[in-house]
Amino acid sequence: MLGASRALVAIAARSLADAGEEVTLTQYRSLVVLASRGPQSLGALAEQLGVTPPTVSRMCDRLVRKQLILRRAEPSDRRQIRVALSARGRRLVDEVTGRRREEIARLLSSMSAEEQTSLATSLQRLADAAGEVRDRDWSSGWDL
Repeated sequence: MLGASRALVAIAARSLADAGEEVTLTQYRSLVVLASRGPQSLGALAEQLGVTPPTVSRMCDRLVRKQLILRRAEPSDRRQIRVALSARGRRLVDEVTGRRREEIARLLSSMSAEEQTSLATSLQRLADAAGEVRDRDWSSGWDL
């Protein structure tokens, strides 16, 4: 399991590096959470990433400067801040996800159809247990 995890992380890192953006894996993970779960308060994003609110606030500052996310105050309570993907952030997530899918498809091509089905079922169970949102449930574009 750890070997497979390392292989998947390496694919993710290569796919992100090929995108040409100066984004860390943790920053990219934030973009994926926003892509899959929609706009978030800073507290909710911190909780989903397993980091402290000050850490996510600093990270969001960097992502705003890179124009990958948008930060907005809630109209009803301007102290409450929500972040969402910008169009540029959505393009980056889509581009990196496409590269990852291509590389994973190349790896899977060496496996039989039965092995691929078994692996896909097992990995989906693992992703479900981890609370990941299924790809088909991702929004095509969340709005603040």
